[in-house]
Amino acid sequence: MKVSLLSLLMFAIASSSTRAFVARSSNNLTHKVSAQNSTTKRSMIGNILDLISGGGGGGMEKGLIAKEDALPGRSTKMANIDGLRHFVLGNKLEEVPEGMKVAVFANGCFWGSEKGIWRLPGDGIHSTAVGYCAGYTPNPTYEEACSGRTGHTKSHDPCSGMGQGNDRGTQYRSGFYYFDDEQKQLIESSKVAYETALNNGKSITTEIAAATDYDQLWYFGESYHQQYLAKPGARPYCSAKPQGVSVPSYEEWTPFGDDDKLNDYHRPKLPETFWSKHAPQKGCSVVNAPNGVILAGEY
Repeated sequence: MKVSLLSLLMFAIASSSTRAFVARSSNNLTHKVSAQNSTTKRSMIGNILDLISGGGGGGMEKGLIAKEDALPGRSTKMANIDGLRHFVLGNKLEEVPEGMKVAVFANGCFWGSEKGIWRLPGDGIHSTAVGYCAGYTPNPTYEEACSGRTGHTKSHDPCSGMGQGNDRGTQYRSGFYYFDDEQKQLIESSKVAYETALNNGKSITTEIAAATDYDQLWYFGESYHQQYLAKPGARPYCSAKPQGVSVPSYEEWTPFGDDDKLNDYHRPKLPETFWSKHAPQKGCSVVNAPNGVILAGEY
Protein backbone atom coordinates (compact mmCIF):
# COMPACT_ATOMS: atom_id res chain seq x y z
CA MET A 1 0.00 0.00 0.00
CA LYS A 2 1.24 3.47 -0.71
CA VAL A 3 0.68 6.33 1.62
CA SER A 4 1.67 9.89 1.25
CA LEU A 5 2.98 9.75 4.59
CA LEU A 6 5.69 8.99 2.38
CA SER A 7 3.78 8.83 -0.83
CA LEU A 8 4.65 5.22 -1.12
CA LEU A 9 2.82 3.82 1.77
CA MET A 10 1.04 1.61 -0.64
CA PHE A 11 -1.39 -0.86 0.72
CA ALA A 12 -1.82 -4.02 -1.20
CA ILE A 13 -3.71 -7.21 -1.39
CA ALA A 14 -2.50 -10.57 -2.58
CA SER A 15 0.81 -9.94 -4.07
CA SER A 16 0.06 -6.34 -3.38
CA SER A 17 0.90 -3.50 -1.12
CA THR A 18 -0.13 -0.07 0.11
CA ARG A 19 1.37 3.34 -0.46
CA ALA A 20 0.79 6.54 1.47
CA PHE A 21 2.05 10.10 1.48
CA VAL A 22 2.78 11.61 4.90
CA ALA A 23 3.72 15.09 6.03
CA ARG A 24 7.15 15.57 7.56
CA SER A 25 6.20 18.40 9.90
CA SER A 26 6.03 17.29 13.51
CA ASN A 27 2.69 19.05 13.72
CA ASN A 28 1.10 16.74 11.17
CA LEU A 29 0.72 13.01 10.81
CA THR A 30 3.57 11.24 9.13
CA HIS A 31 1.23 9.07 7.24
CA LYS A 32 -0.49 11.57 5.03
CA VAL A 33 -0.59 8.52 3.01
CA SER A 34 1.00 12.02 2.66
CA ALA A 35 1.52 11.75 6.55
CA GLN A 36 4.33 12.64 8.95
CA ASN A 37 6.88 10.26 10.45
CA SER A 38 4.84 9.44 13.55
CA THR A 39 1.08 9.35 13.51
CA THR A 40 -0.24 8.04 16.75
CA LYS A 41 0.24 7.63 20.44
CA ARG A 42 1.29 4.11 19.61
CA SER A 43 3.08 5.36 16.48
CA MET A 44 2.09 5.11 12.90
CA ILE A 45 4.50 2.33 12.27
CA GLY A 46 3.22 0.39 15.25
CA ASN A 47 -0.35 0.73 14.12
CA ILE A 48 0.52 -0.30 10.60
CA LEU A 49 2.02 -3.44 12.08
CA ASP A 50 -1.26 -3.91 13.94
CA LEU A 51 -3.18 -3.56 10.67
CA ILE A 52 -1.12 -6.21 8.92
CA SER A 53 -3.38 -9.13 8.22
CA GLY A 54 -4.52 -11.48 5.48
CA GLY A 55 -6.79 -11.86 2.45
CA GLY A 56 -7.34 -13.58 -0.98
CA GLY A 57 -4.99 -15.10 -3.47
CA GLY A 58 -3.57 -18.45 -4.20
CA GLY A 59 -0.33 -20.21 -4.79
CA MET A 60 1.48 -23.01 -3.07
CA GLU A 61 3.93 -22.30 -0.27
CA LYS A 62 7.31 -22.28 -2.00
CA GLY A 63 10.36 -20.12 -1.98
CA LEU A 64 10.28 -16.77 -3.71
CA ILE A 65 10.39 -17.16 -7.48
CA ALA A 66 13.75 -16.46 -9.11
CA LYS A 67 13.99 -13.17 -10.97
CA GLU A 68 14.75 -14.94 -14.25
CA ASP A 69 11.65 -17.13 -13.87
CA ALA A 70 9.22 -14.31 -13.06
CA LEU A 71 6.51 -13.27 -15.50
CA PRO A 72 7.77 -10.72 -18.06
CA GLY A 73 5.16 -8.06 -17.32
CA ARG A 74 5.09 -4.97 -19.52
CA SER A 75 6.73 -1.57 -19.94
CA THR A 76 3.46 0.39 -19.90
CA LYS A 77 2.23 1.57 -16.50
CA MET A 78 -1.18 0.70 -15.12
CA ALA A 79 -3.98 2.28 -17.15
CA ASN A 80 -6.14 5.11 -15.78
CA ILE A 81 -3.75 6.14 -13.00
CA ASP A 82 -2.38 9.33 -14.58
CA GLY A 83 -4.27 12.28 -13.09
CA LEU A 84 -6.46 10.01 -10.96
CA ARG A 85 -7.62 11.67 -7.73
CA HIS A 86 -8.19 10.00 -4.40
CA PHE A 87 -11.89 9.12 -4.20
CA VAL A 88 -12.19 10.36 -0.59
CA LEU A 89 -9.40 12.91 -0.07
CA GLY A 90 -9.53 14.43 -3.55
CA ASN A 91 -5.75 14.71 -3.98
CA LYS A 92 -3.86 13.26 -6.93
CA LEU A 93 -2.73 9.69 -6.28
CA GLU A 94 0.74 10.21 -7.70
CA GLU A 95 1.34 13.59 -6.06
CA VAL A 96 3.90 13.90 -3.26
CA PRO A 97 3.82 17.47 -1.89
CA GLU A 98 6.92 19.21 -0.57
CA GLY A 99 7.54 18.31 3.07
CA MET A 100 5.88 14.89 2.83
CA LYS A 101 7.31 11.40 2.72
CA VAL A 102 6.24 8.09 1.23
CA ALA A 103 5.67 4.85 3.09
CA VAL A 104 5.23 1.47 1.39
CA PHE A 105 4.17 -1.69 3.16
CA ALA A 106 2.63 -5.03 2.29
CA ASN A 107 -0.19 -5.96 4.60
CA GLY A 108 -2.82 -8.14 3.09
CA CYS A 109 -6.30 -7.11 2.01
CA PHE A 110 -5.58 -3.67 0.64
CA TRP A 111 -9.21 -2.54 0.52
CA GLY A 112 -9.58 -2.41 4.30
CA SER A 113 -5.98 -1.53 5.07
CA GLU A 114 -6.08 1.51 2.82
CA LYS A 115 -9.35 2.70 4.35
CA GLY A 116 -7.88 2.44 7.85
CA ILE A 117 -5.09 4.81 6.80
CA TRP A 118 -7.00 7.44 4.81
CA ARG A 119 -9.39 7.93 7.75
CA LEU A 120 -6.59 9.09 10.10
CA PRO A 121 -7.23 12.71 11.22
CA GLY A 122 -4.98 15.72 11.59
CA ASP A 123 -4.40 16.53 7.92
CA GLY A 124 -1.44 14.17 8.02
CA ILE A 125 -2.49 11.89 5.17
CA HIS A 126 -2.32 13.41 1.70
CA SER A 127 -3.06 10.32 -0.36
CA THR A 128 -3.21 6.53 -0.23
CA ALA A 129 -3.05 3.96 -2.99
CA VAL A 130 -2.96 0.19 -3.40
CA GLY A 131 -0.68 -1.81 -5.61
CA TYR A 132 2.04 -4.46 -5.87
CA CYS A 133 5.50 -4.20 -4.35
CA ALA A 134 8.85 -5.88 -3.73
CA GLY A 135 8.74 -8.12 -6.78
CA TYR A 136 10.32 -8.58 -10.19
CA THR A 137 7.58 -8.32 -12.82
CA PRO A 138 7.18 -4.75 -14.12
CA ASN A 139 3.65 -3.32 -14.04
CA PRO A 140 1.92 -6.55 -12.97
CA THR A 141 -1.83 -7.07 -13.03
CA TYR A 142 -3.80 -8.25 -10.01
CA GLU A 143 -4.19 -11.72 -11.49
CA GLU A 144 -0.46 -11.99 -12.20
CA ALA A 145 0.47 -10.86 -8.69
CA CYS A 146 -1.94 -13.38 -7.16
CA SER A 147 -0.31 -16.20 -9.15
CA GLY A 148 2.84 -15.99 -7.04
CA ARG A 149 4.90 -15.72 -10.24
CA THR A 150 5.80 -12.03 -10.04
CA GLY A 151 7.64 -11.97 -6.70
CA HIS A 152 5.37 -9.25 -5.33
CA THR A 153 3.68 -9.36 -1.95
CA LYS A 154 0.44 -8.41 -0.32
CA SER A 155 0.63 -9.73 3.22
CA HIS A 156 -1.12 -10.83 6.37
CA ASP A 157 -0.74 -11.75 10.02
CA PRO A 158 2.87 -10.61 10.64
CA CYS A 159 3.71 -13.90 12.35
CA SER A 160 2.52 -16.32 9.67
CA GLY A 161 5.44 -16.37 7.27
CA MET A 162 4.53 -17.18 3.67
CA GLY A 163 0.81 -17.38 4.30
CA GLN A 164 -2.33 -16.02 5.90
CA GLY A 165 -5.04 -18.31 7.16
CA ASN A 166 -5.58 -21.05 4.58
CA ASP A 167 -3.82 -19.08 1.85
CA ARG A 168 -0.19 -19.96 1.24
CA GLY A 169 2.40 -18.46 -1.06
CA THR A 170 5.18 -15.89 -1.27
CA GLN A 171 2.62 -13.23 -2.19
CA TYR A 172 1.30 -13.48 1.37
CA ARG A 173 4.50 -12.40 3.11
CA SER A 174 4.25 -9.15 5.05
CA GLY A 175 6.71 -6.39 4.33
CA PHE A 176 7.81 -2.87 5.24
CA TYR A 177 10.16 -0.98 2.94
CA TYR A 178 12.19 2.00 4.10
CA PHE A 179 13.42 5.07 2.22
CA ASP A 180 15.90 6.42 4.76
CA ASP A 181 17.81 5.32 7.83
CA GLU A 182 15.36 6.85 10.29
CA GLN A 183 12.51 4.85 8.81
CA LYS A 184 14.65 1.72 9.03
CA GLN A 185 15.37 2.30 12.71
CA LEU A 186 11.71 2.97 13.51
CA ILE A 187 10.53 -0.14 11.70
CA GLU A 188 13.10 -2.44 13.26
CA SER A 189 12.68 -1.11 16.78
CA SER A 190 8.86 -1.13 16.73
CA LYS A 191 8.92 -4.67 15.33
CA VAL A 192 10.84 -5.93 18.36
CA ALA A 193 8.51 -4.07 20.73
CA TYR A 194 5.37 -5.36 19.01
CA GLU A 195 6.59 -8.94 18.91
CA THR A 196 7.03 -8.74 22.69
CA ALA A 197 3.58 -7.20 23.12
CA LEU A 198 1.91 -9.95 21.08
CA ASN A 199 3.28 -12.49 23.56
CA ASN A 200 2.00 -15.38 21.45
CA GLY A 201 5.18 -17.42 21.21
CA LYS A 202 5.62 -16.51 17.55
CA SER A 203 8.16 -14.39 15.75
CA ILE A 204 7.13 -11.52 13.49
CA THR A 205 8.23 -12.55 10.00
CA THR A 206 7.65 -9.19 8.32
CA GLU A 207 10.18 -8.58 5.55
CA ILE A 208 12.15 -5.36 6.13
CA ALA A 209 14.14 -4.06 3.18
CA ALA A 210 15.39 -0.87 1.57
CA ALA A 211 13.42 0.57 -1.33
CA THR A 212 16.72 0.77 -3.17
CA ASP A 213 17.00 -3.02 -3.13
CA TYR A 214 14.54 -3.11 -6.02
CA ASP A 215 14.71 -1.85 -9.60
CA GLN A 216 11.28 -0.38 -8.86
CA LEU A 217 9.69 -1.11 -5.50
CA TRP A 218 6.08 -0.20 -6.20
CA TYR A 219 3.53 -0.48 -9.00
CA PHE A 220 0.00 0.94 -8.84
CA GLY A 221 -2.88 -1.50 -8.76
CA GLU A 222 -5.88 -1.24 -11.06
CA SER A 223 -7.96 1.94 -10.73
CA TYR A 224 -11.03 0.00 -9.59
CA HIS A 225 -9.07 -1.22 -6.54
CA GLN A 226 -8.18 2.33 -5.44
CA GLN A 227 -10.30 3.38 -2.42
CA TYR A 228 -12.63 0.53 -3.36
CA LEU A 229 -14.63 0.42 -0.12
CA ALA A 230 -15.68 4.07 -0.45
CA LYS A 231 -17.17 3.64 -3.92
CA PRO A 232 -20.90 3.16 -4.67
CA GLY A 233 -21.80 -0.50 -5.06
CA ALA A 234 -18.62 -1.73 -3.37
CA ARG A 235 -18.82 -5.18 -1.82
CA PRO A 236 -18.37 -4.69 1.97
CA TYR A 237 -15.55 -7.20 2.22
CA CYS A 238 -12.13 -7.13 3.82
CA SER A 239 -10.11 -10.05 5.07
CA ALA A 240 -7.67 -7.88 7.00
CA LYS A 241 -7.69 -9.01 10.59
CA PRO A 242 -5.80 -6.71 12.99
CA GLN A 243 -4.28 -8.43 15.99
CA GLY A 244 -6.14 -6.23 18.48
CA VAL A 245 -2.94 -5.70 20.50
CA SER A 246 -1.57 -2.21 21.11
CA VAL A 247 2.03 -1.33 20.35
CA PRO A 248 3.88 -0.27 23.52
CA SER A 249 4.39 3.42 24.21
CA TYR A 250 6.87 5.11 21.86
CA GLU A 251 9.09 5.98 24.81
CA GLU A 252 9.59 2.27 25.48
CA TRP A 253 11.09 1.47 22.10
CA THR A 254 12.36 4.69 20.50
CA PRO A 255 15.57 3.91 18.60
CA PHE A 256 16.84 7.46 19.04
CA GLY A 257 17.82 7.33 22.71
CA ASP A 258 18.14 10.79 24.26
CA ASP A 259 18.07 12.66 20.96
CA ASP A 260 15.29 15.14 21.81
CA LYS A 261 15.13 16.55 18.29
CA LEU A 262 14.52 13.20 16.59
CA ASN A 263 12.16 12.01 19.31
CA ASP A 264 10.06 15.18 19.07
CA TYR A 265 9.92 14.75 15.30
CA HIS A 266 8.88 11.09 15.35
CA ARG A 267 6.82 10.92 18.52
CA PRO A 268 3.15 10.01 17.77
CA LYS A 269 0.76 12.93 17.58
CA LEU A 270 -2.72 11.47 18.03
CA PRO A 271 -3.88 11.37 21.68
CA GLU A 272 -4.87 8.27 23.61
CA THR A 273 -8.51 9.44 23.44
CA PHE A 274 -8.36 8.81 19.69
CA TRP A 275 -6.98 5.29 20.01
CA SER A 276 -9.32 4.31 22.81
CA LYS A 277 -12.18 4.91 20.39
CA HIS A 278 -10.74 4.24 16.94
CA ALA A 279 -7.92 1.71 17.38
CA PRO A 280 -8.09 -1.35 15.08
CA GLN A 281 -10.10 -4.09 16.73
CA LYS A 282 -9.28 -7.79 16.54
CA GLY A 283 -10.91 -9.16 13.43
CA CYS A 284 -12.09 -6.82 10.68
CA SER A 285 -13.74 -3.66 11.99
CA VAL A 286 -12.97 -1.14 9.25
CA VAL A 287 -15.44 -2.32 6.59
CA ASN A 288 -18.53 -0.91 8.28
CA ALA A 289 -16.87 2.27 9.54
CA PRO A 290 -17.72 5.59 7.81
CA ASN A 291 -15.59 6.37 4.76
CA GLY A 292 -14.68 9.93 5.66
CA VAL A 293 -11.68 11.18 7.63
CA ILE A 294 -12.23 10.99 11.38
CA LEU A 295 -12.90 14.49 12.70
CA ALA A 296 -11.45 16.01 15.87
CA GLY A 297 -14.90 16.13 17.47
CA GLU A 298 -15.25 12.37 17.04
CA TYR A 299 -12.63 11.58 19.67
